[in-house]
Amino acid sequence: MSRVRLLVGTKKGAFILTADGKRKKWEVSGPHFAGFELYHLKGSPAAPDRLYASQTSGWFGQLVQRSDDGGKSWEAVDNQFTYDGTPGTHQWYDGTQHPWEFKRVWHFEPSLTDPDTVYAGVEDAALFRTKDGGKSWQEMPGLRSVKGHLWQPGAGGMGLHTIVQDPTNPKRLYIAISAAGAFRSEDGGESWRPITKGLVSLYNLPDPDAEVGHCVHRIAMHPSRPTTLFMQKHWDVLRSDDAGDSWHEVSGNLPSDFGFPIAVHAHEPETIYVVPIKSDSEHYPPEGKLRVYRSRSGGNEWEALTKGLPQQDCYVNVLRGAMSVDRLEKCGIYFGTTGGQVYGSADGGDSWTAIVRDLPAVLSVEAQTLS
Repeated sequence: MSRVRLLVGTKKGAFILTADGKRKKWEVSGPHFAGFELYHLKGSPAAPDRLYASQTSGWFGQLVQRSDDGGKSWEAVDNQFTYDGTPGTHQWYDGTQHPWEFKRVWHFEPSLTDPDTVYAGVEDAALFRTKDGGKSWQEMPGLRSVKGHLWQPGAGGMGLHTIVQDPTNPKRLYIAISAAGAFRSEDGGESWRPITKGLVSLYNLPDPDAEVGHCVHRIAMHPSRPTTLFMQKHWDVLRSDDAGDSWHEVSGNLPSDFGFPIAVHAHEPETIYVVPIKSDSEHYPPEGKLRVYRSRSGGNEWEALTKGLPQQDCYVNVLRGAMSVDRLEKCGIYFGTTGGQVYGSADGGDSWTAIVRDLPAVLSVEAQTLS
């Protein structure tokens, strides 16, 4: 029987939750790296027990942790690539004589075919890649050459938080940066172009044709339709059917079109999920009711999913990396909150259960389906 593994990054450590295909009883492992911020964990599609984790501390800096046994043991793999030989100085070499200094790794995206190749998005925004399992990293500077001098941070920092690979075209990549926008590469990350036509950001970009400066919160894609993209933006839920060349709004009847995560059902390319919050200044659910919204038509028409979720006095947020889906026949949907709950649904969102409660604030949730 297939199993599910949830990789949960929090403000004070990482947790690994595992269950069989019924997803009724979960085993909890952790905290790993207790006391440290674990901004993101991701498993390799090519070798599921190969995990990468971003361990961050304001005092001790950034470390890349790697596990080859599904999280039972870990190794800090990038120590020798800090500037002065001391682990965690927030510096990686960028292919020149000078290191790149940054605050944290926001997102890891392992290659679909090679467990040793991983992309990393960092803050301040830049894209790195390793080809040796995290031991050495090189910046892909073509991205910052796309009007990088005009990029500005969002309220949470200027982080490269989304990396999406086209499974039908290994050379095509999509990335998103808050608050620079969305970009596409057709040559494996060597060169990039903005994909922002149709985005409207009047609050900070009066020029409707501005190519950079949009605050994109998340991009999602179904692997069977790699040219159809869904976006949760700083205000607006949007859709593109031409690989990002143009976007149109699909917020429809949502109670608020502000939110952070967006996810696509594993087997239904037109079924998408968002978690609206009240506004960019009030980061909690409208009316204090935690509701996931589902559209089965690719947007515009949305239904509230509430069964098992608190419907009064709930003031948590769901961050951009804290929602994920599994690949089981009955697709599971998962999300974590800043209040430390991880919720799961084994029926596509019709009903929800709190898998764990009272964790530190959840920063990221990644689901793995294991045979």
